[in-house]
Amino acid sequence: MKIVVFNPKDDFPKELQAKLSALGTVTYTKNRETLPISKILEMAKGADIIACDPDPLGGFEKGKDVLTKIMESLPNLKGVCLSTTSFGWVDLEYAKKRKLSVSNVPGYSKESVAEQSIAFLLGAMKRIFVSDRRTDKGKYVLQQGFELRGKTLGIYGLGSIGSATAELAKGLGMKVIAYNRTKKTMKGVEMVTLNELFKKSDAISLHTTHEESNHHIIGKDELAKMKKGVFIINTVDSDLIDEKALAQALKSGQVDTYVYEGEDLVNTPLGKIETAIGFKGFAWYTKEALENLYEIFVDNIVALAQNKPQNRVA
Repeated sequence: MKIVVFNPKDDFPKELQAKLSALGTVTYTKNRETLPISKILEMAKGADIIACDPDPLGGFEKGKDVLTKIMESLPNLKGVCLSTTSFGWVDLEYAKKRKLSVSNVPGYSKESVAEQSIAFLLGAMKRIFVSDRRTDKGKYVLQQGFELRGKTLGIYGLGSIGSATAELAKGLGMKVIAYNRTKKTMKGVEMVTLNELFKKSDAISLHTTHEESNHHIIGKDELAKMKKGVFIINTVDSDLIDEKALAQALKSGQVDTYVYEGEDLVNTPLGKIETAIGFKGFAWYTKEALENLYEIFVDNIVALAQNKPQNRVA
């Protein structure tokens, strides 16, 4: 069996490398740099299993087309194992048509991302981010912030990360309400409709999945339903929100501050807005999360090799 891993070998602890080697021939990339498509297809040739991170394929933006080309080039492919929770960068329809298994890595960074979400919320509501920007420019102006205690946090998506975020928020004395597409309950959390979430929340933290059906799930109409001066935290993907509509909402004061992770922080309607605080994605990047990630990632590969795929999204 040939397994091609679009991740550097050094990412994996020795015991996990041995686990993969026991399955057959394993090829790794040298680093995380984006590879030319010719090199990618050459590496993938004859593979039974593709295991991949989006970086060598060009990142989330370009990875989808590249991964589809890889799948198209492999008539005997069993499936694809992703090193990410996100699967919006995979053509699932094509995979289903080919009856290819696609697995992701769920829940590996729930504590890390939940902590980051609360850190972003603190940074926004306590005016840490804006004060830092103004200080750097030599234009510091004192601006009143807010305590989190007693405020209502709306969780959009009560999965593993949303639930962990809710627990942390409750510990800070916040009232937590949540909307989830499927029926869910959690102690100390009031489940509400989406419209209620928008209307009642002082701050909203997004924890839904990154997939095509969630593109611009928050636009002009949704922003208008929110409390004036709402804070929005997005550690999922910038595509969840219509940035043109959000830029107007920030300028008008409908949204107080937006803190997010995204791919392109420059060529965006939010690029020059002081209260739009963008970061490259790093919420997941902790020692503990990475240990979890590679263990689940390798277990997914082993399961697929044994024709017992797990954590399937297709």
